[in-house]
Amino acid sequence: MSTDPTRYTADDIEVLEGLDAVRRRPSMYIGGVDTRGLHHLLWEIVDNSVDEHLAGHCHEIIVTLHKDGASCSVQDDGRGIPVDMHTKTKKSALETILTTLHSGGKFSSQAYARSGGLHGVGSSVVNALSIEMEATVHRDGFEWSQRYKRGKPTTPVKQVRPFRGRGTTIFFRPDEEIFSKTTFNPETIKQHLEDISYIHAGLKIVFHDDARKEKIEYLHADGIAAYLEKVLAEGQKKATHEQMFAISRDDGKIKIEAVLRWTEATDEQVRSYVNGIRTHAGGTHESGFRSAISKAVKNHLDVHDIKFKGIAIENGDIREGVLGILSVFLSEPMFQGQTKEKLNNPEMTAAVESLIRPAMETWLSSNTSIADAIIGRIVLAARARQASREAASEVRRKTATTRRTSLPGKLLDCRSTNPADSELFIVEGQSAGGSAGMGRDSRYQAVLPLRGKVLNTESLTISKVLENQELKDLVETLGTGIGTNFDVRRLRYDRIILMMDADSDGYHISTLLLTFFFRHMRELITGKKLFLAQPPLYKIQVGTQTTYAQDDVQKEEMLAALPANRKVEIQRFKGLGEMNAQQLKETTLDPKSRTLLAVDIDSVIETEKTFMQLLGKDPSERYRIIMSEANLVDDLDV
Repeated sequence: MSTDPTRYTADDIEVLEGLDAVRRRPSMYIGGVDTRGLHHLLWEIVDNSVDEHLAGHCHEIIVTLHKDGASCSVQDDGRGIPVDMHTKTKKSALETILTTLHSGGKFSSQAYARSGGLHGVGSSVVNALSIEMEATVHRDGFEWSQRYKRGKPTTPVKQVRPFRGRGTTIFFRPDEEIFSKTTFNPETIKQHLEDISYIHAGLKIVFHDDARKEKIEYLHADGIAAYLEKVLAEGQKKATHEQMFAISRDDGKIKIEAVLRWTEATDEQVRSYVNGIRTHAGGTHESGFRSAISKAVKNHLDVHDIKFKGIAIENGDIREGVLGILSVFLSEPMFQGQTKEKLNNPEMTAAVESLIRPAMETWLSSNTSIADAIIGRIVLAARARQASREAASEVRRKTATTRRTSLPGKLLDCRSTNPADSELFIVEGQSAGGSAGMGRDSRYQAVLPLRGKVLNTESLTISKVLENQELKDLVETLGTGIGTNFDVRRLRYDRIILMMDADSDGYHISTLLLTFFFRHMRELITGKKLFLAQPPLYKIQVGTQTTYAQDDVQKEEMLAALPANRKVEIQRFKGLGEMNAQQLKETTLDPKSRTLLAVDIDSVIETEKTFMQLLGKDPSERYRIIMSEANLVDDLDV
């Protein structure tokens, strides 16, 4: 390889053999090496069993989380992975599939007419990122098995014993060298498996949690109609009308199923799936779904000559409060990326819209009382939008000429007028604001101190929110507007960082602010603009050397690594105000040494449920959580 950095020759080209590329760049294949990426490994194996169900050969899937919490098995009663010799690789088909990228039976429609796995990388990626994997196959009258380590076989394909029956079982243990945490969350697994059972009506899924000695069976004959009722009940949303809209069609090439109801919620929620895989980022099928709803309602208003004086109905008004589930099955889905979070098939927009729009128009015309209730709901949304637009009209984007006159006086703004180069720290209290103001880099770092605990905005209207001075100051500082007037392009800072004390009060304030952002500025979260600072809880002084610990666990690890005879001074910070400007800069402000935790939404519906439980009007939910989780609390910070 050339040592001259200005030269670029053939010797600089690396060729990664086998699954080395997966281990070198795992995020390209599973989206990341965090908890979400860890669970994606399990979803890949489960999806393979679901594909057997879609092909008509699997009726039951058994998922087991073993006692260690860091290994899983997935068993199905499908045809079993072939074990005979592959003519091209001269290896068993089983070994070829599990150790070779872009190998599998889903590239053509001969073995699988519809499937979620089209890249041929799912099982092999899981194998590459696992410290151990074992495949057990039942087919052709025998049991076969093979073991692997980090994507490479450690045993040949063995014929173990005669066996009557068929199916595949995959056991795997994720590699601690790849993942920061290898412990699976049983609640996340249960939620995902239950979702699958609703999308695939008639498929039985069994979950075993060996640590808790728990067994749960999921089987839903009513499919997504039952799913909608479950989501509606769990989200504690009041429906605008009783009868749901439901449509289903399968022409042999494309199968489309959709259900929806309008609710009194202020947002729109659509859960979409392609071949049973959740498309978190939506795609062309969701675009067709949303377009169909808007056009169907507008056509109904035009046909029946329904007009409202002084109100212009917009698409957002029509879809406000909609709770919908859309599931499509097609033979050649085009996903954006291996994680399959967005569908790109251009034909699906028209396919979904052409099915749903006329059916919904007929449904509205045939159910006048339901149509009247929905239209009344839409009119209320339009009026609320107009009212909030007036309330938020004072918000302006930062410019070099207006920034000083239109912003809150307590804001310590940065000198930069370029939003892409600046960041805002939101802190609690003037004390922390003073330390942060002195420790920051004023060229690009701004500080906004808030007084005490902000308003709980769960279930509040925008007008009520803007009556609170602290939140009004926050809205003016960000510059985006709020509610229907929200425009992320007017955001004055590229990063918004919540910097609260590392104690129970700080966590409470962070939760209240997260509620505000989730309810009224959600695009800041989905756009990866919102972060949580991670200030240390302890300062550890050993002679002239100073280190910081984030929590008790890290403190104990640091102390354990020190010689027994060393004199150690430990200071516990009760709040950010106890840190001087230099300490705050070193630990929390300086990008070179700080740690930021990005705020993300894995499931909108689950997040909705969590905020309602923690901050909603019903105290019984909080009491239930406290009573059920109290035994898990080792120490209270009081």
